[in-house]
Amino acid sequence: MLKGLFGASRQARRDDAELGKGVWRRAHDRYRRGLDRFHQMLEGVEGDQAEGQGENYAALVPIANSLAGLLAQVRAIAVQAQAAAPSEGMEIPTGTGGYLNDVHRELSRAGNALAAAAEAVALVRLGMGDVAGVERKAEIVEDHINRAAELLDGRP
Repeated sequence: MLKGLFGASRQARRDDAELGKGVWRRAHDRYRRGLDRFHQMLEGVEGDQAEGQGENYAALVPIANSLAGLLAQVRAIAVQAQAAAPSEGMEIPTGTGGYLNDVHRELSRAGNALAAAAEAVALVRLGMGDVAGVERKAEIVEDHINRAAELLDGRP
């Protein structure tokens, strides 16, 4: 148990150093919370396998893995943005041409789209949605993350 506490403390200090405590940290954490929620919903589908949800679970696992793989990219974008324009408060730092506002907006939209994807998984679990809807939402998440990376790199 103590290992877990110390590990969490070290991770929090590393996050503070790399992401700061402002908007970039919040954007990263929003994505991570959405990812946690997605996996919680997926665990519910896994638990419902006895009720004929096995096919859905098998189709949703690769989507979950893909979204989890994007967390490293979200973190890299947030770390790069924090290095370019440190943020310790609630305001998005100004940048040339307002591109940082756009980067933050895309990261926020990715987090929101991920929450919508988790909701779509819940609908699949309830038998009111389909896996294709989750796939579409996951593609939107990826699009927002890619757009944030492009904006940060200065590509249109």
